Amino acid sequence: MASTIRLTMAQAVAHFLKVQMTIVDGKKVPIFGGVFAIFGHGNVAGMGEALYQVREDLPTFRAHNEQGMAHAAIAFAKASFRQRFMACTTSIGPGALNMVTAAGVAHVNRLPVLFLPGDVFANRIPDPVLQQIEDFGDGTVSVNDAFRCVSRYFDRITRPEQIIPALKRAMQVLTDPADCGPVTLSLCQDVQAEAYDYPESFFAERVWKERRQRPDTDEFAAAIEAIRHAERPLIIAGGGVLYSRATVELKAFAGLHGVPVAVTQAGKSAIPDDHPLCMGSIGVTGTSAANAFAEEADLIIAVGTRLQDFTTGSWALFKDARARIIGLNTAAFDAVKHDALPLVCDAREGLTMLSEALGGWKAPAAVEAAAARRKAEWTAAANKATAATNAALPSDAQVIGAVQRTLGGENSILVCAAGGLPGELHKLWHAGAPGSYHMEYGFSCMGYEIAGGLGVKMARPDADVIVMVGDGSYMMANSELSTSIMLGRKLTVVVLDNRGYGCINRLQMATGGANFNNLLKDARIETMPDIDFRAHAESMGAVAVKVSSLADLETAIEQSKGNDRTSVIVIDTDPLITTDAGGHWWDVAVPEVSTRPQVAAAREKYEAARKLQR
Repeated sequence: MASTIRLTMAQAVAHFLKVQMTIVDGKKVPIFGGVFAIFGHGNVAGMGEALYQVREDLPTFRAHNEQGMAHAAIAFAKASFRQRFMACTTSIGPGALNMVTAAGVAHVNRLPVLFLPGDVFANRIPDPVLQQIEDFGDGTVSVNDAFRCVSRYFDRITRPEQIIPALKRAMQVLTDPADCGPVTLSLCQDVQAEAYDYPESFFAERVWKERRQRPDTDEFAAAIEAIRHAERPLIIAGGGVLYSRATVELKAFAGLHGVPVAVTQAGKSAIPDDHPLCMGSIGVTGTSAANAFAEEADLIIAVGTRLQDFTTGSWALFKDARARIIGLNTAAFDAVKHDALPLVCDAREGLTMLSEALGGWKAPAAVEAAAARRKAEWTAAANKATAATNAALPSDAQVIGAVQRTLGGENSILVCAAGGLPGELHKLWHAGAPGSYHMEYGFSCMGYEIAGGLGVKMARPDADVIVMVGDGSYMMANSELSTSIMLGRKLTVVVLDNRGYGCINRLQMATGGANFNNLLKDARIETMPDIDFRAHAESMGAVAVKVSSLADLETAIEQSKGNDRTSVIVIDTDPLITTDAGGHWWDVAVPEVSTRPQVAAAREKYEAARKLQR
C-alpha cells in the first residue's frame, strides 16, 4: 500500500506548491516566488494556518489591496519571462472579486498566476455565510464564478481529494507556453480545513522544464517559400520573443537576412532600440520608421504577438493588398489570425530553424538603406520631442526625456500601464536589455503601475525599477507604495499630474466630442480638488518631493538614488500636448448622428479611414 500523509486540503496546497521547481540560468529554484495573501474569514483558518507551516520554504507576503497584490504577482511573472510566478489567496466575496480585474490582465497578456480565493461552505449548512452572494436560480454559483471568463483553467474544490488532479492541471496550464495564463482554484472554506490521507508521492519534488515546440514540416516549408519571395519583409516582435528568451536569435536573424524589426508594447526590448534594424514601435503608437515599413510590406513575420488593434492600426496599417502574414507563435489561436500562414512553434526554435533554412538569403539592399534613412529621421524627431524646455507645464515626452537622461541606464527597468504615457513611452523610451521595458498594455489597466513596479522589483531585486504613472492611475491604486516600503523593495515613482484623464480627453476631442468629464476642470464639481500627491506619498512612508521644472526633476531623480526606500517625485504636466511625429489611425467609432458639427466632421473622417481596413 502506498504511503500517505494526513493533511488538511489547505495544507496539501501549501506543501505541494513549495516543492514545485524549475531551472533558471542553470540553477534549480522554486517555481513559486511566494504567495501574496490578504486573510479574511474565508481563508485565514485554512490557508492561513497552512502557509504559516511552510513560511520558510514558501514565503507569504502581506499586501494592502487584493487587486494590487495580484498585479504585483503578475508583474513578477512577466519580469521573470514566465519562468517563475506567484500565487494569491483571499477571503470570499469582495476580497476575491477584487482580483478579477487582475485576472483579466493576466489572461490578456498570457501570464501565469495562481488565484486561490476562498469560497462558500461546500456543505451549505451556514448558508448564506457572510459575504456570500446568492444566485436565485443556481445554488452552485458564487462570486468566484466571475473568474471563469478570465481564467485559462477554473476549478471549485468541494472535496479535499479534488485538489490532487486540480493542482496537477493547474501546473500544466501555468507552465505551458501555449496555454499559459491565470488559473483559479476556488477553495470552499470548510473544505480547506477538512483532512484527507494524501499520497506522499503527491508531495515529491517536481522540476518543470520548458517545452520548446518545433514547427510542423508543411507549415515550415510554406513559411520559407513566402520569405524567399518577399521583397519588402518586416518582422513584428511581440512579447513571445521575450518569454521564449529568443532575443539573441531575433537579433541574429534580422542582421543576417537584412530584415527590419518593429516592436509591439509587449515586445519592446526584444531587440535593442539602438540596433540598426530596430525601427522601434509599430502601429497606433508607432514610430514613423516602423509604420513606413509596415505600410509597404509584402510580408509580415509576426513573432510572438497576438496582433491586437494598436499593433495593426486597427488593420488599416498594412497597405499592400497582397501582403501575407507568417504567424510564428506557440498558440495556434494567435498564429492563424487574419489568414496568416501559421508557424506554430517556439520563437527561439522557429527563428533558428528559419535562419538555417534560408542560408544566404537576404532582403534586397534597398531595405537596409531605407532602414538607415528612416531610423535617422525618426531619431531626430524623437530627440526634438524629448528635449528639455522652459515651458511652465512640460509635456509627457519632455518628462520621459528627463527620466531617460538620469535613470535610463543598463540596469534600469521602466514600468507603466495606462493613459497617455504608454503611447509616448512606446515611441520615445530607449530600451536596451531584454525586459528593461515593462508595459502592461494588453488590458491597459489603470492602477497596475505601482503594484507592477513592486512585482518587478521582487523578480529583479538588483535592478533600478522606475515607475511612471499619471495622476489618474495613481488615484485608482496606490496602496502598494506602502507594501514596497514594508518589504524593502525600493522603487522610483514619477507622478505626472495633468489634473485628470488627459489621454481620454484628447481622444474625446479627436472624435469630435466636447471637453466633458475627463479633466477635473470639465467635470461636475462643487470644489476643485487640490490633491497633494507629495504629501500623500510621504504619508505612505515614501521619500517624496514635488518639482516645478524639468531641471528640478533631473536633480530630484539624481538625489533619489541615495534614498534608502521608495521615492516619489511629482511634476505638473500639460494635459493637451502629445508627440505629433509617428502614430497611426485607430478605430474608435464616432456617432453617426449628433447635433454637434464637430462630431459630424469627425464621422466623415472616420468613414474615410475605415475604407483602408483589411
